[in-house]
Amino acid sequence: MGCAGLVLAFLGYQLYVTDFLNDRVQAEAMASLDAELEARRTQLPAPEPVEVTVPEEVEEEAEEPEPPTFVRTAFVPESAVPQGEPLGRLTIEAIGVDEVVFEGVDRETLKKGPGHMPWTPVPGQPGNAVISGHRTTYGRPFYDLDQLEIGDRIEVETAVGTHVFEIREIHIVEPDDVWVTEEKPGAWLTLTTCHPHFSARERLVVQAELVDGPNFEYASLLARAQEGQDA
Repeated sequence: MGCAGLVLAFLGYQLYVTDFLNDRVQAEAMASLDAELEARRTQLPAPEPVEVTVPEEVEEEAEEPEPPTFVRTAFVPESAVPQGEPLGRLTIEAIGVDEVVFEGVDRETLKKGPGHMPWTPVPGQPGNAVISGHRTTYGRPFYDLDQLEIGDRIEVETAVGTHVFEIREIHIVEPDDVWVTEEKPGAWLTLTTCHPHFSARERLVVQAELVDGPNFEYASLLARAQEGQDA
């Protein structure tokens, strides 16, 4: 076999064999995910009553700002699972994504499916949860990520429940632009993948804000409190 044949054989392996291997892993993980999430729910702590200091809306004509309001709400905490284990289910209806998300972004974990960056919050928790995924191999879960638009919705189911995010920002960045993983007020989900197709020259980044779910009220109050501190 000549050099051209070897290259074609390698590309065929990368594009099709890895997809086949990933399909099996995803099918097995999806079949057992509901039972795993249910088992994990039984170990979750009870919702914590918390109090958030929220600034009052300031009227333009008001001479003095109103004192802040103390709002009580419930917060459901959730920790990450061990590396390589299924964390939850990612659904993006607009581009037909329905994948099991695993904990970790090392090479072996990303062969299984999208991976959650362990140093970021679990989706649905306050802060900026980050999930990365392949675009051209191992099932290509994020192949069509560039077709998403502002306002599209993303759902992540974890042991706590289903968290619904709405896309607010889409960026093309350099591979070392780690600012996209930084904390954000409220609760956010960031998806990252290589860009363009068949290249790792840049990164495509989609950032979505929590709009519904078990911790939506708490995250919204936190965002308002943060905005008041920055004002």
